[in-house]
Amino acid sequence: MKKYVFAWLSCLLLSPAMAGIPIQFWVLDNGAKVYLMEVLNLPMVDFQLEFDAGSRRDGKDASGLAQATAMMMSKGIQALGSLPALDENQLGEAWADLGAIVIANATHDRMSLSLRSLTRPELLEAAIELASRQLAFPVFPAGIWQTERERWIASIQDSDTKPSVLAARAFAQAVYAGHPYGAEPTADSLRKIDTEMMAEFHARHFVPCRAKISIVGAIGREQANEMVEQLLASLPSGGSCELLPLVQEVKPLEQVSRVDIPFESAQAHIFIGQPGIPRQHPDYLPLIVGNYVLGGGGFVSRLTEQVREKRGLSYSVYSYFSPGQHAGAFTVGLQTRPDQAEQAIAVASRVVSEFVQNGPTEQEVQAAKNFLIGGFALRLDSNRKLMDNLSNIAWFDLPLDYLDHWTALVEKLTAADIQQAFARNLQPEHMVTVVLGPAP
Repeated sequence: MKKYVFAWLSCLLLSPAMAGIPIQFWVLDNGAKVYLMEVLNLPMVDFQLEFDAGSRRDGKDASGLAQATAMMMSKGIQALGSLPALDENQLGEAWADLGAIVIANATHDRMSLSLRSLTRPELLEAAIELASRQLAFPVFPAGIWQTERERWIASIQDSDTKPSVLAARAFAQAVYAGHPYGAEPTADSLRKIDTEMMAEFHARHFVPCRAKISIVGAIGREQANEMVEQLLASLPSGGSCELLPLVQEVKPLEQVSRVDIPFESAQAHIFIGQPGIPRQHPDYLPLIVGNYVLGGGGFVSRLTEQVREKRGLSYSVYSYFSPGQHAGAFTVGLQTRPDQAEQAIAVASRVVSEFVQNGPTEQEVQAAKNFLIGGFALRLDSNRKLMDNLSNIAWFDLPLDYLDHWTALVEKLTAADIQQAFARNLQPEHMVTVVLGPAP
């Protein structure tokens, strides 16, 4: 049954009209915000509960705390009334018996608990009850954390031998310049984290009034409301919901800079970029469409044409924006022979500068729009992808009809709109370049 459901889901293609699935929104008495898309094709439902508890909330000298808390939330749950405590293996077996999945995850901005279950009443009710316990009463066993921590540290030490990882890390630190987005867990920071810190982090951030719950599946509003109330019932709801401390914004770079990292590798690993935009920025769409022309469109992008096709300097070259709650990086990335690194940097930098100054042609813009609009339905062809879109609408407070108007908003963009957006947000004269590799 489970394989059949997932095979059916993977083959289900939604037409562009499916973007018109109405999003229902309401706020519970405890302050939690609920977003629902009723999708009746399959007898299943996805819940995603999100809290402002990503790594930007780790705190000084505690990089990795949010990720560690999310990871340890699957290591067991406390006893509740007549219900016994469950260790990691027992909890995993309980989820397997229900044919349901729960995953906790932490990104820069948010921590989420995702639940997928069939809608058969006896299965869904039991899954909601178990998820509620895991959400509110996780156990953070010190012994298991010690084992997981050493495994994590070993993974970090292994990544320290990989040039692409080291280059990306140096680039993030240079672009974000002290902002939490540029911080990464280290062996030292992980050894400072204990299970008491995780429990305190969980208690501070997992309160109903800060929850945003996205739901996609074959349930209606009344049932969804009951399920959400049950999911959040055991979380502390008393007292006022104080605002969390503001996280500093990413500071713009004030001058061009260069970071050279000696490393014995066959290729030079190169990153060029700067802080970009937050997700709610009004220039988001013109920048995304324009970046398809600049470096996001694979073989049809300008960077590929100039760096790879005309000069053979790199097999792959790309650019992208990574907007979040704060300004995520604009990144150009490539690898090349060490003796070609300076030429590749010069060509890529020139392409970016000329694009910022002159923008794309109308023909390039139309090709980008054709590709993006033509592929729009593929962004909505499963419950998982619908959930990704819905949770982003919820997290970034986008309009509830955002998906309905996305195509029209993209279609009306002009080359001038894109050029002006790039000119407002990118400063090639202030970008950082990171080069990791052997001396040419």
